[in-house]
Amino acid sequence: TPIYLSETFSRRCGREVRLKAENLQRTGSFKIRGAVNKLSTLSTEERAAGVVAASAGNHGQAVAWAARELGAPATIYVPLDAPMAKVEACRNYGAKTVMTGADFEDALSAARQHVEESGGTFIHPYEDQFVIAGQGTIGLELA
Repeated sequence: TPIYLSETFSRRCGREVRLKAENLQRTGSFKIRGAVNKLSTLSTEERAAGVVAASAGNHGQAVAWAARELGAPATIYVPLDAPMAKVEACRNYGAKTVMTGADFEDALSAARQHVEESGGTFIHPYEDQFVIAGQGTIGLELA
């Protein structure tokens, strides 16, 4: 994604400030980097078994998109109060969405239970080394 010099922030801070336009990613956020990286580490068999995630928005969209692109079925658990635009985006990318629980923690528990009972690979939004490494590629572009 492009990097832009912000004249306003640079002036206010007294030093050069650059902005990384991650909103231009396919799903509108940097989360796609982590999702693609994680799914890329899965074997053909693991992809075929499907991936499961919990999210109130951007991570779910990213996993849904990456799963579609890499040929893996995806199930995204979202809390009942998740923005419908995010839920619909997950569905539009081909993911099954399950709305459950009052908050993210409830959706997270339901997603983990699904994996225990039905299989598949759980993709945690921030406690997975491959997700973190993928998102960290922003730093390589800034260096």
